[in-house]
Amino acid sequence: MVEYVNVTAENVVTEHLCCAISGKKHQIGVDTKRAWISERLPEGHVFRKLDANGKVFIEYAPLENAWVPVVGENYLYIYCMWVSGSHKGQGHGKNLLNYCIEDAKRQNKSGVCVISSKKKTPFLTDKKFVEKNGFEVVDEIAGGFELMALSFDGTVPAFSENARKQTIDNQELTIFYGQQCPFIPNGLKEVQEYCEEENIPLTLIPVDSLEKAKNLPGIFNNWAVYHQGKFLTVHMLNKNVLKKLLAG
Repeated sequence: MVEYVNVTAENVVTEHLCCAISGKKHQIGVDTKRAWISERLPEGHVFRKLDANGKVFIEYAPLENAWVPVVGENYLYIYCMWVSGSHKGQGHGKNLLNYCIEDAKRQNKSGVCVISSKKKTPFLTDKKFVEKNGFEVVDEIAGGFELMALSFDGTVPAFSENARKQTIDNQELTIFYGQQCPFIPNGLKEVQEYCEEENIPLTLIPVDSLEKAKNLPGIFNNWAVYHQGKFLTVHMLNKNVLKKLLAG
């Protein structure tokens, strides 16, 4: 029988956080994520994972407390859902999504929502998968980014007005980043090293409060990159990805 487990205040220190179980370079990020989740759990944050040593999990929260530029009432927001490697094709994605949907119904929520995109994009939930499970596009932003929702009562969430800007005044390479994803600390380290080597001006802006997250000037789901005042990507960067991004 397939077993899943929810991260709680009692087990958050001992349960592995699936998306960064390999490589010592991400250990700082894992510790940061544990601390971040510990603070969010009383707010209704859920991290549910396969009870095994693998990257199989879903992470969601009440939309009102979700650190994303999406607004609405009485919804659950899915930050991330990941099934990888040998665990693919076994129904885990369906099981985890169904758990979230049933959890929303148990709480008498109006529905469940998630940020996706017209084309498959790294670090965003696959549109085709949630569409198969009843989600529909309820809002969109330039660049092909879409807000998908499964509504139980006809109400729908939306991107914040600020998020529609997709621009900032600063012309330097600028990265808005949160503390939720365990890959972020190492990504920042590699970006800073590359920018120092190449003498590229860099501005790093920590998104360290719910208020900041709700009022960001573009798409954000832990990470957002701007250059020459324009939004570029939510793709987590390392030296190689940044090099290609700036060359393009």
